[in-house]
Amino acid sequence: MQGFNSFLSLLNLALIVFSGFALVDAAIRREDAFRAADKKTKPFWLIILALAFVVNWIFGILSFLPIIGLIATIVYMVDVRPAVRQVSGGGGGRRGGSSSDGPYGPYNGGR
Repeated sequence: MQGFNSFLSLLNLALIVFSGFALVDAAIRREDAFRAADKKTKPFWLIILALAFVVNWIFGILSFLPIIGLIATIVYMVDVRPAVRQVSGGGGGRRGGSSSDGPYGPYNGGR
C-alpha cells in the first residue's frame, strides 16, 4: 500500500508541476495574441489555470476536481498554447533563418 501512496504522491506532484507550467506560460503570453487566435481572453485562461493549480495543490489526486483541472490544463496546452504561440511569432523552430542570423539580419563575420 505504501508503494501505491508514493505513486499517487508523485502523480499529484506531476499534476501540480504541469498546471503550474501552463499557468506561468499563460501569464507570459501577450493579451492580444489570445484575442487574435480567437481563444477566449488571457484573464479567462489565467483564472481557469490558477483554479486548476490550486485544486491540484489542495485536493490531491483522489478527488474529481483535479481531473477537471487536468482537462482544462490539457486543453490549454494542446489547443490554446500552440495557437497563441503561432500568432505571437514564437512558434518553435526558425522558419527560413540560419543559426547566424542576428536581430538585424544575417551575420557574415565582417566579410
